[in-house]
Amino acid sequence: MQPFTSIADLGRGLARGDYSARELTSFHLERIAAADGLNAFIRVTEERALRAAEAADRRIARGEGGALNGIPLAHKDIFCTEGVATTCASRMLADFVPPYDATVVARLAAAGMVCLGKTNMDEFAMGSSNETSWFGPARNPWDRGRAPGGSSGGSAVAVGAGLVPCATGTDTGGSIRQPAAFCGVTGLKPTYGRVSRYGMIAFASSLDQGGAFGRSVEDVETVLGAMEGHDPLDSTSAARGPTRRNGAARTRIGLPAEYWSGLPGDMGDCLLAAAKELEGAGHALVPISLPHTDAAVPAYYVIAGAEASANLSRYDGVRFGFRAEEPKDLDDLYRRSRAAGFGTEVKRRILTGTYTLSVGYYDAYYLKAQRVRRRIQQDFLQAFDEVDAIAAPVAPGPAFELGAVDDPVAMYRQDVFTTPASLAGLPAMSLPCGFVGGLPVGLQLIGPPFEEGRLLALGRQFQQRTDWHLRHPEV
Repeated sequence: MQPFTSIADLGRGLARGDYSARELTSFHLERIAAADGLNAFIRVTEERALRAAEAADRRIARGEGGALNGIPLAHKDIFCTEGVATTCASRMLADFVPPYDATVVARLAAAGMVCLGKTNMDEFAMGSSNETSWFGPARNPWDRGRAPGGSSGGSAVAVGAGLVPCATGTDTGGSIRQPAAFCGVTGLKPTYGRVSRYGMIAFASSLDQGGAFGRSVEDVETVLGAMEGHDPLDSTSAARGPTRRNGAARTRIGLPAEYWSGLPGDMGDCLLAAAKELEGAGHALVPISLPHTDAAVPAYYVIAGAEASANLSRYDGVRFGFRAEEPKDLDDLYRRSRAAGFGTEVKRRILTGTYTLSVGYYDAYYLKAQRVRRRIQQDFLQAFDEVDAIAAPVAPGPAFELGAVDDPVAMYRQDVFTTPASLAGLPAMSLPCGFVGGLPVGLQLIGPPFEEGRLLALGRQFQQRTDWHLRHPEV
């Protein structure tokens, strides 16, 4: 039994009887326990995992179960898990134990997967480095002094370090793609509405979308197949059929000038070489323009902050969450509970979001940002009249040192290449495509709405021609 093994190979080993699901689960639990200092997990659920593994073994003995039966995974601590604390990496929810499972959790459990625990993240998914977590930052397995990316940093670290074969994440403005790039794994943000948001604690409701991390495109595709689909419990869930497995037909791949110009030489060379691999596979590289790209970050942070302000107003110290002791009155309860329960970055976004929604500023900021969002969507739709997919960087550079980006605006600029697809609600994927200074770099593929199959086909072909996704750090 080896770490960094694909889901398909693990499944074949289970079917042959090379090991049991309980043995596979124990192996990964031991790796988690031995991964000192990575801080990928907020909570490990060993006893529950072993019980789930034993149930998977019974299904195998009966000749039941599919491709994911008995396969270990981890959930980002933003997905509600019945009977297991779900914290969103915040003091505000440090003791919150949900009475139900998120749809994503329930569907993957129904597929027979074995949850090993809940992974670290930026508080309420607000951050690009995993440094805003109440439980301390997760650490990049390639260099523990560097950020793993955010907000789904713990999930990316867990997969990148071989602690689990796959993990769930969420992506609001890049929170799957950027950590996947920083940690050298594959990460997919599906189309908005492809995966149910029910039981996924809200940050920005018009942007949040669940997705997955894996070692390879094949792994991510398998997990997506179990978690996707219409959910009547989520009003934003799309009534669409399952993702179709597409062949890697010849396609036209757009290279937007706004994404590719200004990259440092080593980053640019690495990413261009990755694009050339796709060209070598028979696809055409086509220069295109997405003219409103520069407006994406400010528009995103206005819209996301406004929605966060509304969504997080429920955490008032009354019904659930952190509660200040001995309040003088209701106003004092609100003030002290929220001041102590939320971290600095969350409070910053609540305040700016409330400001942009206030009388006198709503038209100047929030409505204007929504108009910019529409322009960005139109840019993509017009581009997809000419090309079948878009190739772009994921981040301006490889993983930066923890504590190195201490200016909030500079941190927000880390999302410059990921927020546009989020604003447009498009599927996008990060693929390991090389190294710069010994650190992994990711190539981003963006597709038209609900064309995950096209991106997955391109990603599979890229990984058949390269071995970047097979490389891993020594942990």
